[in-house]
Amino acid sequence: MGHYSFKTPDVGEGIVEVELIDWHIAVGDEVTEDQALADVMTDKANVELSSPVAGRVLKLACPAGEMVAVGSELVLFEVAGPGNEDEVAPESSTGEGTAETVAPPAGTPSPQAPPPTPAASPRATAPAPHPAPAIASRGKVLASPAVRRQALDAGIDLARVPGNGPAGRITHADLDAYIATPATATPRARSATEQFKVTGLRRVIAQKMQASKRTIPHFSYVEEIELDALEALRNHLNTNRAPDQPKLTLLPFLMVALVRAVERFPQANATFDDEAGVVTRYAGVHIGIATQTDQGLKVPVVHHAESCDLWANAAELQRVAEAARDNTATTAELSGSTITITSLGKLGGIVSTPVLNKPEVAIIGVNKAEDRVVARDGRMAIRRMMNLSSSFDHRIVDGYVAAELIQAIKAMLERPALLFLPGAALDQGVPR
Repeated sequence: MGHYSFKTPDVGEGIVEVELIDWHIAVGDEVTEDQALADVMTDKANVELSSPVAGRVLKLACPAGEMVAVGSELVLFEVAGPGNEDEVAPESSTGEGTAETVAPPAGTPSPQAPPPTPAASPRATAPAPHPAPAIASRGKVLASPAVRRQALDAGIDLARVPGNGPAGRITHADLDAYIATPATATPRARSATEQFKVTGLRRVIAQKMQASKRTIPHFSYVEEIELDALEALRNHLNTNRAPDQPKLTLLPFLMVALVRAVERFPQANATFDDEAGVVTRYAGVHIGIATQTDQGLKVPVVHHAESCDLWANAAELQRVAEAARDNTATTAELSGSTITITSLGKLGGIVSTPVLNKPEVAIIGVNKAEDRVVARDGRMAIRRMMNLSSSFDHRIVDGYVAAELIQAIKAMLERPALLFLPGAALDQGVPR
């Protein structure tokens, strides 16, 4: 028998550490080659790590929720054959930084661990460095981070929930079925207080928002848009669309308008490396779409929106947003945006102040569309209105340029024929 040390792999260019989101194994488990070991998260996406060997788990590097350096030992296996003992020697069972260690069978001498004592447990778990949640699952529970969050929010002990997934893994359907059974659900006291560590996607969101607000001098610009002509066109196109064409929402029209507008105002389709003092403007328009998911806010990207027509943008928008929501989006699909659109749909409110998706210098915020009484030709009229609430990096984008950009978008959305005309005609319709 030998030992095999599985090192934390490089899961993305420039990534130096990952967060251990969830273990799928425990010390003492027998695992097969290619079996899922753990879920880790970079600042872009979740990645499932699989075992390169078959063997017995001797040690796990850390508890879930901790950061692990790329290249450091993640799992130590006992394997048939020589393993890779020449690369790493197994650590003592009392070594620091291990989530769990296992003692050798009773009566078997081992140079790596002290002899077992009558009080010793075959599995010893290191003390958690942070307060545990008020509700803790008992025993080994297999569930994704999203399922664990749903259970925590609902006050459910996952150890009570029957799992029908692979190896007894608890799925959203299992948890929903359990919650729907009043006799077995665990009620939650309204006065209960709980603490939990900010981990996973929520940690990434917190870090990015803090860095954005701390380092970028934001300014916002709000303009109202009359949508009657655009809504008439959208309804007509949806009524006459082909079976393979997606249903059009407002966002694909906004994407086309944004592509046309940044042709004239390229300083908004840019990123700013404030440490190097370098602004990068892009020929391609890669639109990030802020998307709310069960795991938190993600920004999937429609790459090269300038090369797509209205329908292609709608189809790609739908595809990447669904991939983000079901947690199948790749790192590439969550990377590389040059400007972002954010929308809360019917919850969009009247005005918002969106936070920039650093290192981008512009974000376009969509508020809710509603009928309002407006003045037209000296008379009151009812029109379908919507506000755009957008934010900019004032170090790179001047206030006048930001206003011109939004006014160009306004002109195209209010007169949607301009979306499909050549640039020369567009110049005639957009104020400068």
